[in-house]
Amino acid sequence: MPAKLAVVSVIDAVTEQLRSRVLSGELAPGAPLAEVEVAEAYDVARPTAKAAIENLVRERLLDRSAHKTARVVRLTPEDVRDIYRTREIVESEVLRRLAAAGEAPAAALAANSEIAALADGSPSEIVDPDMRFHRSLIDAVGSERVSRLYDSLASEVVFCMSQVQGASLLPTAVIAGEHEELLRLIRAGDGDAAAALLAVHLGRARERLVGRLGGDAGPEASLPYTHVTVDGEETPA
Repeated sequence: MPAKLAVVSVIDAVTEQLRSRVLSGELAPGAPLAEVEVAEAYDVARPTAKAAIENLVRERLLDRSAHKTARVVRLTPEDVRDIYRTREIVESEVLRRLAAAGEAPAAALAANSEIAALADGSPSEIVDPDMRFHRSLIDAVGSERVSRLYDSLASEVVFCMSQVQGASLLPTAVIAGEHEELLRLIRAGDGDAAAALLAVHLGRARERLVGRLGGDAGPEASLPYTHVTVDGEETPA
């Protein structure tokens, strides 16, 4: 039986292309994105280009004031802290609920295996499996509304991840190792310890990105790696 292909509208296709260019860094923070240029680049009507741009404005990847050309969002240190802390509020409660059941999602295990396999590759390659790891934990709760809530953060989360990995702010081995420890704590039923490790995991990335963006990095940027082998040495919690 032939495989069924998803039907994607032209607007969705252009939106996805633009989203990919923003998240990959091809379109740098502050770069303009005019409707006429998008229409010409993808050979689409100007209203289609406008709709695609508006989609990314809603995702907070583009910023546009009235009668102005849209530009790629330039995150401030305050933006980064708000995004990561919002993630922590949602994800920490998810970890506690998963730990109560004592089951680590198979999709999270698979995504982290991909990350571990990329230890010697380009840091930017882990953005997709990293997001899938965290997203699979959210979806494992089985709440459509919780998943929708996380969806509202997804583009900004990936935008931050892309900048962290694009600047090589965290070793891939650390990310994979702390993910593995999170899954172990879920299986062990220790939700509070999992939430505490998540705070370290996200806080370190958050404050290193804050420093990268010109802000004053908080003490979390220098938190030791936990339960991870780095350069042949294990750093305990």
